[in-house]
Amino acid sequence: MIANSRCIACNLSKKEEKIRKHSDEKKKKEFIQKVTGILYKYGDIESTPMLDKRIQDIYNEYYEEKTDYVALKHKYNQYMLEREDEIKEHLKEAKNIKDYIKYVCVGNYIDFGVTGNIDDQMLDDLLKKVDSLNIPEQEIKYLEEELKQAKTLLYITDNCGEIVLDKIFIEELKKRYGNLEIIVMVRGGLTINDATIEDAQEIGLTKIVPVISNGAAIAGTVKEQLSKEARKQLDSADVIIAKGMGNFESMYQEGINPYYLFLCKCDLFTRRFGVKLFDPIFCKEERLDIK
Repeated sequence: MIANSRCIACNLSKKEEKIRKHSDEKKKKEFIQKVTGILYKYGDIESTPMLDKRIQDIYNEYYEEKTDYVALKHKYNQYMLEREDEIKEHLKEAKNIKDYIKYVCVGNYIDFGVTGNIDDQMLDDLLKKVDSLNIPEQEIKYLEEELKQAKTLLYITDNCGEIVLDKIFIEELKKRYGNLEIIVMVRGGLTINDATIEDAQEIGLTKIVPVISNGAAIAGTVKEQLSKEARKQLDSADVIIAKGMGNFESMYQEGINPYYLFLCKCDLFTRRFGVKLFDPIFCKEERLDIK
């Protein structure tokens, strides 16, 4: 999906805000000029996650990243692991997969790329109110029917911490669909707080299902940037579930047709889908009605 004008403006604004604390005005101006050059050159042909990657590469040339995302990822992996047993207990009586999908939607709040910061109280509140989330029943039925017929499911993750809830959901899918081969795809390198192989290992997901890297340190799934193995899995999977806004922005209208699963965490997405901030979206691409 080609980057929206509002995404481009937001990207530029965030980068300016990020360097504002530095005193070297000449260096800051030079950096911003290079960023605007990237946005001008690629803004009409690439997705927001791909633009983010190009701009981050420029940032790394000029400045040192002060945020320790490795430590943050560990913090939120442990944060959710501490709640894993309680969540599983809550899900014991779940009759279909809708309640599991509610939890994996809530986990999508753990996103430093969009929100810039995580409010732990907000996360706890979302977890406590998970039952009130509105997930379309018909879409659940569509997915369940597809999974009954499918041989392979490719599950594309998004963020750290959130991946614990993905694990709980995947464990349930394995129980319900014994003949379904599930493969999980994570990011190919450190990009903000997105989940990588290291995160999958930390939370125990690699003990449950095969986990592969997508081969790219991009906050999305850009087909042209995927490794051969990742591209093969993407092209051959019977069903694809793609978590997070970054996956939506990089996969929508690319001929992939996955089920998207995320929280709307910015004004553009709330307007695009006609919902409120932090409302969930769960729908297969072919049935999406984007405003």
